Amino acid sequence: MKKFLVIPLFSLLLVSCFEDMDDVIQPCSTLEIQDFVYKGLNVFYLYKSQVPELDDKAFASQTELNGFLSNYATPEDLFNYLLVEEDRFSFIINDYQKLEASLQGVSLHNGMEFGLVQIQETGDIFGYVRYVLPQTSAAANGVKRGMIFNGIDGQIFNENNYNRLLSQTTYTINLATLNGSDLTSTGESITLIKEQYAENPVHIQKTFEIDGQKIGYLMYNAFTSSYDNELNAVFANFKGEGITDLILDLRYNGGGSIETANDLSSMITGQFNGQLFIKQVYNENFPDEERLFNNKINSGEMIASLNLNRVYVLTTGSTASASELILSGLMPYIDVVQIGTTTTGKYQGSVLIYDSSDFTKKDINLCHRYAMLPLILKSVNSAGFTDYANGIAPDVELQEDFSNLGELGQTDEPLLNAALNEIIPGFGSGGKPATFPFEFRNLGESGMNSPLHQRMMVEEIHKDSFK
Repeated sequence: MKKFLVIPLFSLLLVSCFEDMDDVIQPCSTLEIQDFVYKGLNVFYLYKSQVPELDDKAFASQTELNGFLSNYATPEDLFNYLLVEEDRFSFIINDYQKLEASLQGVSLHNGMEFGLVQIQETGDIFGYVRYVLPQTSAAANGVKRGMIFNGIDGQIFNENNYNRLLSQTTYTINLATLNGSDLTSTGESITLIKEQYAENPVHIQKTFEIDGQKIGYLMYNAFTSSYDNELNAVFANFKGEGITDLILDLRYNGGGSIETANDLSSMITGQFNGQLFIKQVYNENFPDEERLFNNKINSGEMIASLNLNRVYVLTTGSTASASELILSGLMPYIDVVQIGTTTTGKYQGSVLIYDSSDFTKKDINLCHRYAMLPLILKSVNSAGFTDYANGIAPDVELQEDFSNLGELGQTDEPLLNAALNEIIPGFGSGGKPATFPFEFRNLGESGMNSPLHQRMMVEEIHKDSFK
């Protein structure tokens, strides 16, 4: 596994967090936490050179730096000030334990994965169910893909309340119907409860045999490294069944581990072992690094490679970061047929930075739980392709129809059907483009308030390769 390395540019401000007599942890001062924020960004931030205050010579002494830090009331204020305007993804959190759980796919969840849309003509807002996770409140209470809801607990959605309403641990969705631009309440409702849940990102795996061809289909919803063995097992199964084509459904996959994306690309191919997958470009503190196609996952298990020369990838505007890395990294090597709509446009990666002498969790400062996920690298494929801030456009454009989503994994589901039509011309309708009598605006989706939403992550830091 490729790793990047670090050494601090400054000696950290060391203040004891313990009372001598009884070792009771005392809270850090705001200045101590801000010192961590500043020095972490000074070392890692991808856009360091564009922020004058992060220049190594910006402050002549710790006293002068402290004067600058004291201008900001909270660590969050300082963090946001030091980001460049175009940075949509760097994040700071005041409790890293919640973030660590999210990295393993564990979160509070009621099982309803949804999107949120506003009808521009009327201003009405509605949610639509994308899929339901098994063994959750949503599954137990009959929530189905395609359901429309326009409010929570009897309160109709508006631009000021939807985020607050959907953030509750328990809530009742108010169902509605959508007919053109007409959103109508049905009077029905379903109560949902969020509980700790570990999501297996392998959501659907199938093999279709059509006209003598064996076609694999995988709906994969997050690049969660703790499920790499399960992912590899899917490809071992595909390989055993002798599939000749693969449809990879990343339409709702917001990203995750870069290492897992690297491995998944090696599962799809296999014939490029040792060749450049992507280059990771850092700020001036670090040399660029290369990630290569490989033949083992982190556990040491051999990768089950399919040696394909073509892959069909389903995408939407929710396809982000590590999902886009699959598209970018494979494009120079094989035919990548992208079906759906343009992706998010997230080509930068992050790492979890703690307050410690080497910014790892070793010897961590115990008097606070702040941690950061700043952008630290950008990915560049072997052909030099990067900076796709506006997303990656599809070869076959097909918008999901909120009022007729179809059943995931079924051959008549529009996006899957369109992919099958590309593999076997004339199969089915090929998916009919959704046409809307109104303009709409995507407002968000389930998980939008998670610190890992649409993040692309590297897992480890060390202190050997600092320039």
